[in-house]
Amino acid sequence: MEVIKISILGLAGILLALQFKSSKPEIGIYIGLAVGIIIFGFALEGLFQMIQRIQVLQKYMETGAAYFKILFKAVGITYICEFTAAICKDAGYGAVAGQVEIFGKLSVLFMGMPLLISIIENISAIAG
Repeated sequence: MEVIKISILGLAGILLALQFKSSKPEIGIYIGLAVGIIIFGFALEGLFQMIQRIQVLQKYMETGAAYFKILFKAVGITYICEFTAAICKDAGYGAVAGQVEIFGKLSVLFMGMPLLISIIENISAIAG
């Protein structure tokens, strides 16, 4: 049911922003930003519920905490960068949006390097 509410909120925000597109386009951008922040708040609520469930799973895993921490940071980085890039695109700054997306991808890549190194070390220990 939450998905329907969020979808209606998004569509209502777009329709409201379209009313200002020809006369005052900056108001449309502000409306889009406000609706995006409200939807982000709903997403955070769902994320907190997921974190609680994953904490239960971590009790059964020895090294799971580190992996889940990296996973949630990666999801957070990608969501924030995607949100920022979409706002930049809506404002007409596609080049800036592209740079934000590249920075997000590189950040996730660099964050995952210790995990990749750990996996390679484990494979080497087993094989060698």
